[in-house]
Amino acid sequence: MDLNARFAEINGLEPENPTKEDLEAIARAASEDPEDTITLEEYKQQREYSGRLLIRIPKELHKQLVEAAKANGVSLNQYALYKLAK
Repeated sequence: MDLNARFAEINGLEPENPTKEDLEAIARAASEDPEDTITLEEYKQQREYSGRLLIRIPKELHKQLVEAAKANGVSLNQYALYKLAK
């Protein structure tokens, strides 16, 4: 479909009235503190770091880490994070 024809089709539609939910969302957005907002560039940079890290380790080290985590009463993830942060 030609782009001009598509715009003509869109412009020919009846305008929609916002729903109650739409109006509430708009009000919430308008009341947000600009200090809490970030730029699109900042958002893109944040997306680069998901917080996930996948590594392959020897089975024996995996076993030792699981056992140490259990002995400390924490998950393997929590224990690995503790060890990485040290």
